[in-house]
Amino acid sequence: MYLNDDIKKIKGIGEKSAEAFYAAGIYTVNALLHYFPRNYTSLPEAAKIAEISKEGRRTVFGKIMSPPSMFGRGGKTILSFYITDGTGRMKVNIFNMPYMRKMILPGRQCYFSGLCTRKGTEVLMSQPKFMTEEQYRENCGRLSPVYPLRKDLTNTKLQKALKEVLPLCDDIKEYLPQETLAGEHLLSIPQAIRLMHFPETMEDVYAARKRLAFDEFFLFLARMELLKQGPEKRESRYVCVEEQARNAADLLLSKLPYELTGAQKRTISEIQKDLASGYCMNRLVQGDVGSGKTVVAFAAALAVVAAGAQAALMAPTEVLAAQHYKDICKMSEAYGLPFKPALLTGSVKASDKKKIKAGIAAGEINFMIGTQALIQEDVETNDLALIITDEQHRFGVRQRMDLAAKGCEPHVLVMSATPIPRTLGLILYGDLDVSLIDELPARRLPIKNTVVDGSYRTKLYQFILKRVNEGRQAYIICPMVEPGEEDCEATEGLANVVDYSEELRKKFPPEVTVDMLHGRMKPAEKNEVMQRFASGETKVLVSTTVVEVGVNVPNATVMMVENAERFGLAQLHQLRGRVGRGEWQSYCIFVSGGDDGEMSKRTQERLHILSETNDGFKIAEEDLKQRGPGDFFGLRQSGLPYFKIADIYTDADLLKRVKPIVQMICREPSERLADLKAALYAKEEMDYIDFHGICL
Repeated sequence: MYLNDDIKKIKGIGEKSAEAFYAAGIYTVNALLHYFPRNYTSLPEAAKIAEISKEGRRTVFGKIMSPPSMFGRGGKTILSFYITDGTGRMKVNIFNMPYMRKMILPGRQCYFSGLCTRKGTEVLMSQPKFMTEEQYRENCGRLSPVYPLRKDLTNTKLQKALKEVLPLCDDIKEYLPQETLAGEHLLSIPQAIRLMHFPETMEDVYAARKRLAFDEFFLFLARMELLKQGPEKRESRYVCVEEQARNAADLLLSKLPYELTGAQKRTISEIQKDLASGYCMNRLVQGDVGSGKTVVAFAAALAVVAAGAQAALMAPTEVLAAQHYKDICKMSEAYGLPFKPALLTGSVKASDKKKIKAGIAAGEINFMIGTQALIQEDVETNDLALIITDEQHRFGVRQRMDLAAKGCEPHVLVMSATPIPRTLGLILYGDLDVSLIDELPARRLPIKNTVVDGSYRTKLYQFILKRVNEGRQAYIICPMVEPGEEDCEATEGLANVVDYSEELRKKFPPEVTVDMLHGRMKPAEKNEVMQRFASGETKVLVSTTVVEVGVNVPNATVMMVENAERFGLAQLHQLRGRVGRGEWQSYCIFVSGGDDGEMSKRTQERLHILSETNDGFKIAEEDLKQRGPGDFFGLRQSGLPYFKIADIYTDADLLKRVKPIVQMICREPSERLADLKAALYAKEEMDYIDFHGICL
């Protein structure tokens, strides 16, 4: 068996089992080895039922009192029965496992371990593991990995398959010099993969994760190094005289119904100097959500268009591209601007695409707005002088270069809403000049924030309903897509989009339209949902974090985040930026999990940082100070799509150490780096799975 073999080559995985693995994105042996746990648990020591007072994972030794009853609810099969240990009785629920009925025999005694909750006087355990005394003794205190799961894929299936293929880790060759491994105290790749899946202690996990985070940083920085072309400063034939660029910007700014902030004006001035310098602009505009980066981008495009050349703006989603197009059309008509814009996305009709491409090639269209459809081979530009992309949303170096290749040494402007401290920004974006928009428009009312626990949920629904009745809209964010998508012990009680939206439809009046949005929907479905919300047809949108890259909906004034403790603060701040974009007072409500009126002091302290400041940089830095070494599991902080394991905040020191190592290795000719360079050109969205594959 080889790493690139289909998982059906693994003993015990047939056609039907393979479907469960495919649904989780696991197609090859190598992908299975890199399908890492998102958390680790250990089996608690047995407790008495009468002593269980708070929610949490518990182990109980008990006797089954009666045969199970089986019923269906919301598409789920539930087995329900009672156990006792002499101090009290406990209700047990098992979801979607009807075959377990044969094992639930009255009088049977064993250990049960699962998530316990208390409803009044009754204690409830969900989805427990059954263990003999021997199994309990063997597993007590031992670390158990918790994997992200999908329907029909269990931890047991994953671990069984992993044990079969683990020896193949040794086929992954090391790309780092031995002295680097020793100097940085790094495990080998095979060691790291083994310990991520089967650790003895959390120290094993930390060491393994450090190595994998190193590899992710190395891959990203090597990509930046290897794909750079030519000298740092390249001459450009598109020279916009500074006065000409300033006059073009003034044409737009004088017509706007609001005054730009000092930071916006400063950034526009820096862009004008770049455009007039005679060299290619390569600038990152970094600004918090709602800071007004788009109008700055429009001013840059206007300077180029007014000089007789073309500009292009590549957006991350069709909905956002359509919104930018609509905005520029309105501005052009209202203010008499010389834009001749066109929208080019995947869903544009073939006949319209043909006309648009012909117009671009002829120079009749001078501002192209679209998605990755802009970088298709048959899109030929006439005189492309400026490309604008959004680095925050998966536009890598290669895609920017593909778009840049449509012109002749064009200027490049990259926008990002991720609050990255300057020291880290210089490492991540070393090839870019940085402009910081660190002020919010004065016309916007500050968002009112609050942190509560689940006991306030009924009042919160009433609050949302009141805002909707006033004509406004609301977002509700859940950490999961649907029930049962991950390990039930770890996710029982977490809000999920599917159930939540269904529940709200029952609670709210029929005229309050509730819709749902998540990353597993097809692009066309997601676009349709966002269009309905943007138009005001949908009043309440229940979503995962995919809306953090959403469109501008000024009418949305409420953002409610369920299980807020499950998110990094920088990500919560990004989500908060979806509201407060209109003239009305906006509200952001962070709900901590649980309905018992209790919230840990630490959770309160973390979430209250959001109430104290709206500065994304301060939030990220404060969150980093408060988090311990184990907090990187389950808390995505940076929101950057390049990294699945590494986090630029938690791993800031590691990131700083990787940079000089990358530069040293990239300077030395190496067969493996040649392979990496070729692969980077072939596959821009490469991740650490592919990266390790190159080292075969």
